[in-house]
Amino acid sequence: MYAAQAALPPPSATLQLLEARVVPEFGAFWLTRPWLSAVVPPGDGHPVLVLPGLLADDGSTRALRGFLNSHGYAAAGWELGPNLGARPNLERDMLARIDELFERHGRRVSLVGWSLGGLYARQLAKIVPDSVRCLITLGSPFAGSPKCTNAWRTYEIVTGTSIEDRDVPGTFGEAPPVPTTSIFSRTDGVVAWQACLNKDGPQVENIEVYGSHCGLGHHPAAVFAIADRLAQPEGGWRTFDRSGWRHLFFPDWRRA
Repeated sequence: MYAAQAALPPPSATLQLLEARVVPEFGAFWLTRPWLSAVVPPGDGHPVLVLPGLLADDGSTRALRGFLNSHGYAAAGWELGPNLGARPNLERDMLARIDELFERHGRRVSLVGWSLGGLYARQLAKIVPDSVRCLITLGSPFAGSPKCTNAWRTYEIVTGTSIEDRDVPGTFGEAPPVPTTSIFSRTDGVVAWQACLNKDGPQVENIEVYGSHCGLGHHPAAVFAIADRLAQPEGGWRTFDRSGWRHLFFPDWRRA
């Protein structure tokens, strides 16, 4: 499965059209929020930095951060405006944001990155693993070629660079030395889902949900999985348990 990922095509036009699900998914989040609050474990107050996807800003992650903050975490946005791709000093500014949260709370920071934000988060966790508690990516294509998404042309227009010139090409697939979770959907209309798969390892996992790419930041199942992963005790991380009722919302990602 992993060896063939370099030549993955982007999702089909049909799956792109299905991204319209983002609207009902947002409504489903608010309808199920009371239930989510009742079933997810409480947070322990540690800081969580949430990084948005391409062209998005902290407004896109407000619903997720609001839920996490109401549930006992110190969730924060990246405060760098819209995500316009790789630009001068971006890595420096993100590292400074991690340092700020680490110093303010005196605790390691969990990173949640959506799409392109997840690629950033993977690299940040490799640079400062001692400051990172865990890493969660949402529909981030770290294991495929730059053109396995339907957003690569947009990236080139926004940045004025070739997608082939993306910084540190080929290194995103290597997981950082912290507990790492990839949440993805096989019906993602933006990113080839196979490019979102972590290779097997003692501190890595993949969690599949049924949904769109643009809704992963507020999809009820994704939010549940994020909160469940953040609640893992530091130093006592275990892979996601999809037994019981959970298997209805979290399919076995290894199925054919």
